[in-house]
Amino acid sequence: MVLAVTHDHAEDAIDVVAFDGDDTLWHNESIFSMTHERFAELMAPYVQVESIGERLLATEMRNLRLFGYGVKSFMLSMIETAIELSRGKVTAAEVQAIIEAGRSMLEHPVELLDGAEDAIRSVSEHHRVMLITKGDLFDQESKLARSGLGDHFDAVEIVATKDERAYRRIMNRHGADPRRFVMIGNSPRSDIVPVLDLGGWAIHVPHPLTWAHERIEDEGEMAARERFRLAASLDEVPAVIADLRA
Repeated sequence: MVLAVTHDHAEDAIDVVAFDGDDTLWHNESIFSMTHERFAELMAPYVQVESIGERLLATEMRNLRLFGYGVKSFMLSMIETAIELSRGKVTAAEVQAIIEAGRSMLEHPVELLDGAEDAIRSVSEHHRVMLITKGDLFDQESKLARSGLGDHFDAVEIVATKDERAYRRIMNRHGADPRRFVMIGNSPRSDIVPVLDLGGWAIHVPHPLTWAHERIEDEGEMAARERFRLAASLDEVPAVIADLRA
């Protein structure tokens, strides 16, 4: 879907404002955390609980290239990790429990973060708005539909990963100048740094449960960059963007 120009942006410093989905507009990592706990309970008979999270994360990182992001990838990584941790002794009932945990994640109600709808509605009064989220296409489309936010966006982009190449492709497709583009999200690795590297604006809205893979080592360097902005919550986002526009 190509963005339709619905506003007069001739005097605006900002044209397109894009929002991330998971843990920016709706809760996501909390669901993964609950499943981590369930997985640890299942694996407790085979290995010390303290090492389970680290082993699972290592498996996830190894599988990203093949499976991508999302619940289905996570479920496959849990099964693989269970086989490794149990040295092949994991039972069919335990594998079934892992599958059921994954199914529950996919069916979990979408819970919006405070201020999500108001932030999108306010920003859309002056700018084109997009959703740019990554992961499994079916899962992300389902979450967007259940969120009730779909009608607020001029365009939706669901991508396998968020890097400079992906953002550049999206901007080119929608005729967006990086210098007049804003990305809003909780992930330094996926939402902030790639857009800053392209010359765009990025607003970091931290989430306390951001996945370890989505963090970066030097957030201080990121925060010192000219086009970086910080918003403590979505309630602050419209004011930050208004400041950029001014």
